[in-house]
Amino acid sequence: MFPIVRLIKDLLVARRMPPLDLTETHVSRHICWPWDLDIWMELNNGRAMTLYDLGRTMLAQRVGLIGALRSRRWGMTVAGTTVRFRRRIRGFERFEMRSRAVAWDDRFIYLEQSMWKSNGDCASHVMLRTAITDAKGIVSPQEVLKTIGRTDSAAPQMPDWIKAWCEADAGRPWPPMMPTETVAPDASAAQDTLA
Repeated sequence: MFPIVRLIKDLLVARRMPPLDLTETHVSRHICWPWDLDIWMELNNGRAMTLYDLGRTMLAQRVGLIGALRSRRWGMTVAGTTVRFRRRIRGFERFEMRSRAVAWDDRFIYLEQSMWKSNGDCASHVMLRTAITDAKGIVSPQEVLKTIGRTDSAAPQMPDWIKAWCEADAGRPWPPMMPTETVAPDASAAQDTLA
């Protein structure tokens, strides 16, 4: 279940924090609660992505995007992602999340987020290709920037690793090519072979 109570609490906290420029880093602190755990008693990878949602929402609040979404009836969506998990976060462990916009192009805003353990180790890192949408489709980042009051809309230089991910992702077939029929192994044939 989506952590609505945490989301409301985090939005209230973010509203009291000073505004940020889009490319500045929002830092938030979290606890891995028992309901965030998987059967190995560590932060579930799906739940980690949900917690990253909270960090992005706090970032959106601080850069003025939440107000723009409400006033313009825009939506915020993820159009692609790549994630790396490197260290476990255990139950009741405290960790820090860092969220920021890295760059943008004519359609998407690229964000990066990371979770950091108290010993300084990076537990996970995610890059997201995000979009702001309206009833007609994707709203250009330039229009979004103008709406949130950023007059200098020149995008920072995109890091090479994000460019490489974009190029690799562009070659990925869509829709995915799936087999038209799945053939289950014949259990009786397997038994005959063993007999």
